[in-house]
Amino acid sequence: MAERDFEWSDLRFLLAVARAGSLTGAARQLGVEHSTASRRIAALEAALGTKLLDRRPGGIALTAQGERLTAAAEGMETLALAVQGEIGGADLGVSGTVRIGAPDGFGTCFLAPRLGAFSSLHPGLEIQLLAMPRVFSLSKREADVAISVSRPQEGRLHARKLTDYRLGLYAGRSYLERHGPIATRAALVRHAFVGYIDDLIYAPELDYVPLVSRELKPKVKSSNLVAQMQATRAGAGVCVLPCFMGDAEPDLVPVLPAEVSLTRAFYLVTHTDMRDLARVRVAADFIAAEVARAKARFLGTS
Repeated sequence: MAERDFEWSDLRFLLAVARAGSLTGAARQLGVEHSTASRRIAALEAALGTKLLDRRPGGIALTAQGERLTAAAEGMETLALAVQGEIGGADLGVSGTVRIGAPDGFGTCFLAPRLGAFSSLHPGLEIQLLAMPRVFSLSKREADVAISVSRPQEGRLHARKLTDYRLGLYAGRSYLERHGPIATRAALVRHAFVGYIDDLIYAPELDYVPLVSRELKPKVKSSNLVAQMQATRAGAGVCVLPCFMGDAEPDLVPVLPAEVSLTRAFYLVTHTDMRDLARVRVAADFIAAEVARAKARFLGTS
């Protein structure tokens, strides 16, 4: 029996399933109904005369043939992206969608207020900001550009250091009015503390509290740094915050700035296959330029 030609665009659905781990996740990524994703995968399997996915109670796994085809499809995707970057729309301005993944503090407090200016520069571009406390997988296309607190050690990723940033202790004015000033590091153990939920700290660089004092036991915890800041503003206790966030809030007061100071770094990460696309390049360059302009703010010297 003669082999049927398959629809090339169906490979997008296989890639999406491989990256999302489910038909539902793949459909969400591609903006289609679950039934559409299932139908396109079934059509691909029928055209090739082989099973590509194993449907199991715990989810979906690629068969051996599915893994081989996924690897080939990734190569085709890389070639398509290269063509798009080199040829497509070279003189037509920047358009399409760019998704930026960033930690919640950086994304919400620093980057979000600047996206209007970025949008004005590139009106044909749709900008999607994921400001969340998590690591973004660029290989699974969860983001086109990611801001990370550590330099990635593996994968086909390109990283550049944006800046160091300083962190210190802050307390709300209302808290200090009730409990009095904090004059020494030893006195911290007598005060309420705000921090991360231990088992939800998504990067070891964010485990600050033991570096201040191993005797500190936060009573108010959140996986979200912006939520920690808001609780601290409202008088919940003392919190470790980046200076670019804490110094911008008039309701927050630095605590022991000469004694407690931590330094971390932000990195801008793009996938090797994506970094030369115009929409990715202009987003990365805009973020880097804005961070460079605000370097004093990140270092707590503004």
